[in-house]
Amino acid sequence: MAGLRDQLLKSGLVNEKQVKKAQREKHKEQRAPHGKPVASEQQQSLQQRQAEKQERDRQLNQQRREESERRALAAQARQLIEAHRLARIEGELPFHFNDGGKVKRLLLDSRTRDQLANGLLAIVRLDAGYEMVPRETAEKIRQRDPAALVLLNEPTARDHQPAADDPYAAYQIPDDLVW
Repeated sequence: MAGLRDQLLKSGLVNEKQVKKAQREKHKEQRAPHGKPVASEQQQSLQQRQAEKQERDRQLNQQRREESERRALAAQARQLIEAHRLARIEGELPFHFNDGGKVKRLLLDSRTRDQLANGLLAIVRLDAGYEMVPRETAEKIRQRDPAALVLLNEPTARDHQPAADDPYAAYQIPDDLVW
């Protein structure tokens, strides 16, 4: 460029003062100004938008991953229920249980009713109905999908020892007593 400057000076198109002024302006443009340049602000806002987009994408991917994990666990719970459900024997004894604030009723035989009351069996939700599964299966279902488990009583000990100061310890409770 020095060659072009010299040629313009020799031809008389520019004078020395104009050349120095042009060099100063060029030097100012090349130097970084103290404030943020307009181009940098645009780049910064672009980078900020990209960072926000990446964060939204990351959150969306996290939600999708959690949703797919939840569906997988619900599918596993459903498979457990379908594989281990017990055939329901209709009986004439009602068994009442609470599901979502509503009292539901199943008519069962005495053996199944006792097993439910003693915590050997559990009631689980499958679609719009209820199924009964063994306690071990109910524990596995609880780990995968707690919402599917409707009723699981704690096992009771048959050899219940009354307290020493119990005034009714001498009285036996009849086995056929229905509350």
